[in-house]
Amino acid sequence: MSTTVLDEQAARATKARTLAVRPPRPRRRRPGPGRPVPYGWAIGPVLLLVLWTAGTGLGLVDVRSLPAPWTIADTAGQLIDNGKLPSHLATSAQRALLGLLFGVAAGLLLALVAGLSRVGEAVIDGPVQIKRAIPSLALIPLLILWFGIGETMKVITIALGVFVPVYIHTHNGLRAIDSRYAELAETVRLGRLAFVRHVVLPGALPGFLLGMRFAVTGAWLALVVVEQVNATSGIGYMMELARTYGQTDVIIVGLVVYGLLGLVSDALVRLVERRALSWRRTLAG
Repeated sequence: MSTTVLDEQAARATKARTLAVRPPRPRRRRPGPGRPVPYGWAIGPVLLLVLWTAGTGLGLVDVRSLPAPWTIADTAGQLIDNGKLPSHLATSAQRALLGLLFGVAAGLLLALVAGLSRVGEAVIDGPVQIKRAIPSLALIPLLILWFGIGETMKVITIALGVFVPVYIHTHNGLRAIDSRYAELAETVRLGRLAFVRHVVLPGALPGFLLGMRFAVTGAWLALVVVEQVNATSGIGYMMELARTYGQTDVIIVGLVVYGLLGLVSDALVRLVERRALSWRRTLAG
C-alpha cells in the first residue's frame, strides 16, 4: 500500500475523531418575530374573555355595570330566538357593505388619477387631505341638511369614512413604485395600458390592501354612529333602544357583534392579502 493512501486514511481517521469529540454548534436563531402562532388572531380575544369571566366569578366586576359572560350569551340567545338580532344584523350589514362599496370605488379611482397624473394629484390630493383632517362624523349635521335622515345619509357617511384610507394608502403605494420599472417599461416600449396592468396595479396592490384593512374598520365605526341617528333598525338602533330601557346586557351584545364583525372582516382582508401577495417574502411569514 502506497504512502499516499496511508496518509489519506490517517487524515480521514483524524477528521472522524475530531468530529466525534467536537460538540455540535448551537443553531442560531434567525432574527425576526419567529414562526406564526396557529390561530394567533384568536388568542387576544380569548384572553380578554378569560379575564372577564374570572373577574366576574371572583366578584371583582360589578355585574350591574358589566354583566357576566354567561348572561350576555343568554341574552344573545334570546335575541336570536325572537329574530331581533338577525334582522338588525342584516340591516347593518347592508348599510356597511353599500358604504364600503361606494367608498372603496371612490378612493381607488381618485388614487389612480392622482397617482398617475401630476395634474390629477394637484387637483385631488389637497381636498382629500382636507377631508382627512375633518372627521366624517363631524359632517353628519351637514349631511342631514343635504340628504335628510334616511338611508342615503347613512350610506354616504360610511362611504366618507372608507374612501380616505383607501385613497391614502393606494396613492402612497403608487408613488412608492421604483422609478426603474418605469424606465424599463419605456425601454421595452410598453404601452400605457400594459404599463398600468403589469407595473402600476401590482405595485399599488400592497398599499390598497392595507387601506382596505383600515376601510373595513372605518365602515363599522361609522355605522355605530349613523345607526343611532333616527334609525328604526340596525344594531346601533337596538343598542340605543336598550340604553333607553337600561338593558346593559343588550348593549354589550351589540358591542360584541360589532367587535366580531370587525375582527372577521379584517381577517378576510388579511387572507386575501396573503393570497394576493404570496410572492413577497416578509417577516409576517
